[in-house]
Amino acid sequence: MTSKERVMAVINHQKPDRMPCFGANSTVTYEQMEKVKAFWPEGHEKAEPMAKEALAAYTIVGFDGVRVPFCQTFEAEALGCKVKSGGTEGIPGIAHPPIYTLDDTPVFPNDFLSRGRIPELLKAVAMLKKEVGNDAVIVGGIIGPFTIAGSLIETVMLLRATFKAVDKIRPFLEVGQKASAALANAMIDAGADIISVEDMTASPDLIAPKTYRDLEVEYQARVFETIKVPKILHICGNVDSIVEYMGQTGADILSLEPKADPEVARRKCGSTMILMGGVDTATTLFMKDAETVKAGAEESIELGIQILAPGCAVAPGSPLENLLAMVEVAKRH
Repeated sequence: MTSKERVMAVINHQKPDRMPCFGANSTVTYEQMEKVKAFWPEGHEKAEPMAKEALAAYTIVGFDGVRVPFCQTFEAEALGCKVKSGGTEGIPGIAHPPIYTLDDTPVFPNDFLSRGRIPELLKAVAMLKKEVGNDAVIVGGIIGPFTIAGSLIETVMLLRATFKAVDKIRPFLEVGQKASAALANAMIDAGADIISVEDMTASPDLIAPKTYRDLEVEYQARVFETIKVPKILHICGNVDSIVEYMGQTGADILSLEPKADPEVARRKCGSTMILMGGVDTATTLFMKDAETVKAGAEESIELGIQILAPGCAVAPGSPLENLLAMVEVAKRH
């Protein structure tokens, strides 16, 4: 099987030749950048280095998919937020103060897809499609409505409003939903095979499970309704308390950190939900050796993971040998 055939077999509930292995989040590292001679900050800003860095996941690491972009700021920037550079070693972030207050009415611009770095991102997707064709899956990453809303009014203000002013949050969630859906479908048109939604601020570490169920599920589901390719949903942390609701959004695949229990996800979401994840990015992929990575990957597979992946975004300083170790484990299954 090709890498793409392998991934699609799992998504279609067919038996692959072996377990797929790729990332729902960024997998770029300094070692990969050095090997392909494409570096940050250009890789966050320009199509060609962005595509080269993403392609390394397939050509250097051996993952079954490539993924762009590598930060969580594209939608927010196009909505008017100022972005601060991460320089040569970090990722861009949202600058303060926020562009809106909770009492403002946010606006979704008609020219959203031509703003900020989005045109370069779409060019990068098209370049990746030209390079990998149907050999590997191209994953287009978008940010979920709740996290985008936090960029517009500042995360702390958003979290406070979940207790005191829920109705004031909804206009920001609606704008976030429109931004997520627009970027997702533009990436599909450019060549993306899968859309991965990161909604970090919707984590149970930050909001009550009831808030996620009663507020954010609706907006995530609206985004997914517009997407006609397979969809991954990633929310950071231990999502056991909300995984049932994550399964109701329309996602085809749930990306889990090792803090979450795949057995709980399987019990609450049913046999048709695809589970991916497996290796802790902070304490294992970044800080440990290859043998520890292999042990963590084997444990997650035993618990029911169907697509082996880093549990979250890979720290750029992570050793290349640790990523290669994940692929080695996948080849055994």
